[in-house]
Amino acid sequence: MSYGVVLIVEDDKELNDLIARALSREGYKVSQAYDGISAETYINTSKIDLAILDLMIPSINGLELLRRIRLQGRIPVIIISAKVEDSDIVLGLGLGADDYMTKPFSMTELKARVQAQLRRYFYFQDDRKNGGQTLSHGHLALNPDSFECLLDGVRVDLTVKEFQILKLLMTYPKKVFTKAQLFEQVWGENYMTDENTVMVHIRRLRKKIEKDPSNPVIVQTVWGIGYRLGEQP
Repeated sequence: MSYGVVLIVEDDKELNDLIARALSREGYKVSQAYDGISAETYINTSKIDLAILDLMIPSINGLELLRRIRLQGRIPVIIISAKVEDSDIVLGLGLGADDYMTKPFSMTELKARVQAQLRRYFYFQDDRKNGGQTLSHGHLALNPDSFECLLDGVRVDLTVKEFQILKLLMTYPKKVFTKAQLFEQVWGENYMTDENTVMVHIRRLRKKIEKDPSNPVIVQTVWGIGYRLGEQP
């Protein structure tokens, strides 16, 4: 039984093989690529459910490949990289990555993150198949069936995580969510101390749906607690 198709894009063959063996033992169907061009070709011709992507790969670098993936799909992407600068993490998440792991990392943690991302992804796919109620808030409308976000009737392209954050806030418009609650609900993992991941996604979301992202009225900050949906204009 296969629990999802995972593409590993890593030019270090030893590490690529190590990840492939670990995931195969868990029941995942695994495909491997060692450079950006072969990875993009595989993505364009085959169905995958999740990509594990190194940033420093030949022919097409990881960030550019991530950008191209996001132009055509919403599959979860986990970045693995030896680059630990905050700017690289923010850039990767800003381009639509769902998670970021720095090398070296444990296979146990990687497997847990793959499982969490696929669980959320498949849950969302099932939600779309079963239908969902359109959510409205002022000039904003969210359609879980078509994965559409409309602002004043104009489509806004959101990443999976941005969509899930907004959907959660619009489903519970009176509730204030802490960063921990958002992380656990949207990422499907126990919240540790990584406030940056939630804050980056909130910031990116605001840039797409707020008239003035520096003074947000849709996704509001409740200082010292977290975030909530603002009052309808």
